[in-house]
Amino acid sequence: MTSTTSSADASPPPIFPLHADHLVLNLALIALLLPLACFVLLALVWPLRRAGRLAGWLSATVAVISFGASARLLMLVVGGEAPLTETVGWLVRDGKVIASMGVHIDGISASMLAVVTLVAACVQVYSLGYMAEDSLPAQGRYFTYHSLFITAMGGLVLAPNLLQLFAGWELVGLCSYLLIGFYWAKPSAGQAAVKAFWVTKFADMGLIVGLLALYGATGTFAWDAHLVGIWATAVPALLFMGVMGKSAQVPLHIWLPDAMEGPTPVSALLHAATMVAAGVYLIVRAYPLFELAPSLLLAMTWIGASTALIAAATAIVQDDIKKVLAYSTCSQLGYMIAALGSGQIMGGYFHLTTHAFFKSLLFLGAGAAIHAVHSNDIHDMGGLWKTTRISALLFITGSLALVGVPIFAGFFSKDLILEEMLEAGQYVPVAMLVLGAGLTAFYMTRVIVIAYFGDAAEGAEHAHEAPWTMLLPMGALGLLAVGAGFGGDLLATLWGQQYHFGMTPIGITTSVIGLGGIALGIMRYGTSTWTADLLGGLRGFILSGPVDRFWDSAWRQGLLPFAQVVGWFDRYIVDGLINMVAWLFIFLADRIKRFQTGRAQDYVFAVVLGVVAFIAYGMVGA
Repeated sequence: MTSTTSSADASPPPIFPLHADHLVLNLALIALLLPLACFVLLALVWPLRRAGRLAGWLSATVAVISFGASARLLMLVVGGEAPLTETVGWLVRDGKVIASMGVHIDGISASMLAVVTLVAACVQVYSLGYMAEDSLPAQGRYFTYHSLFITAMGGLVLAPNLLQLFAGWELVGLCSYLLIGFYWAKPSAGQAAVKAFWVTKFADMGLIVGLLALYGATGTFAWDAHLVGIWATAVPALLFMGVMGKSAQVPLHIWLPDAMEGPTPVSALLHAATMVAAGVYLIVRAYPLFELAPSLLLAMTWIGASTALIAAATAIVQDDIKKVLAYSTCSQLGYMIAALGSGQIMGGYFHLTTHAFFKSLLFLGAGAAIHAVHSNDIHDMGGLWKTTRISALLFITGSLALVGVPIFAGFFSKDLILEEMLEAGQYVPVAMLVLGAGLTAFYMTRVIVIAYFGDAAEGAEHAHEAPWTMLLPMGALGLLAVGAGFGGDLLATLWGQQYHFGMTPIGITTSVIGLGGIALGIMRYGTSTWTADLLGGLRGFILSGPVDRFWDSAWRQGLLPFAQVVGWFDRYIVDGLINMVAWLFIFLADRIKRFQTGRAQDYVFAVVLGVVAFIAYGMVGA
């Protein structure tokens, strides 16, 4: 079923009540607009927002209904009820639609919407237990921001063109800023929010310039616009600059670890499963543009592989459990970018889907541990296996999926990425990704051994299991962390790709290396071994923050002096020139005003003098 409304004057088909002919559209609008209605209600009705718990249950209920609509929509798309595009004029000039807004529903957007709403629903229910100790007004503010985020992410996913995607892109960035700085009384939270804002806005400069260049070259914001010449490389390169910021690719990854200052459920939703994956989604959706730039695709492969390796190495020495997972997220996003750079849409997007489930599970598991001991430090969590066995088991499940142990979801998507990249001849990037897989196994084993099986830390003996509102969504994500990898055939059908699973040599090799990383982690942190000195040196280098120091130096020694030069030029040259013109007019006005005496005889004399002058001029001319 295909329906298109491209004029601002056209009337869309009836939406409520539901009609069988427009069920796909109606479900998409329910998933998109119901969270918006919840946000508006909580934002405007302050007694409801300040009630806290009531606002939370309302927001969580809306999130669950939104997921139900998305799941039903996905079933219809699987049954062939797509693609569907429904738009109305947004920017109209002289009767011509410059840009439209609406929804575009196909296998890619429907599956991504289902992932977003599922994780959001799980996080919302989880937050009812996790945020219970916060003040009621703070809870209301928290759930208000969450409802806005679901709306923004839905608008981004269902966008029929790049301009609407950009609107959703900036709105989820605003939600990220608000939620990172949620604990406004903590200076570190405010600093982290500002850092995330500036780094991502710096990257978004490339995205918006790319959109302007795209429209200037083609007169459209379409995903598959026809670009020629230099624009075929310049436009996707500018778009990718925005992707590097949003999806935390080296060297623009520095904001994501600091973003862990926000509440842990925020990290699970925005900074692991959905918002940071928006960059990968943009590439997948706009891949017809990226295919026109082979040199950019090669650069993407290397940037993604480098990010995967560097972030994995950095995660090894982090003691904050959330920062371990933050660097892990950077690393896994690097896998996706490298796959897409190699031309492998199926592998990159498949890993986006599986990663959303097991990484959000890991963050929620970390939140359960933090909730139990009131500390982010893994050394304060020793022996949690004895007191929080259910959440510990779920965290281990997510870790096995992240490592890529066979049967678990991450194994299927990681293996597909490496297999496809080998076929594309990307041998060195593949080696970097395989090494990153070994490091991933090592740092996750480190966290598990220290936090769950290590010596009981002071206070950890009083730890308690998480409430059911936290365990229930973790259990749902745990099932997906195990079973989502078996959905490759379905996803391939939705995305129009080919997928055939098989135990390949690279998959077996990666699994063996992953198991080796687990064994090495147990040896190192279960007992004292020779690896201590090696890791101690690596720890000292990484914790010195080489990338952060690079940006700090670039700011202090590059941008600030340049800004001072520009400021001097603006103050003394530009402003000086304008001030000189103003002074000249004031000077002339001061001289001319002396002729305005206000006496009638002076004006009569001037008139007579003028007449005499004209007569004299006439006589001389004659």
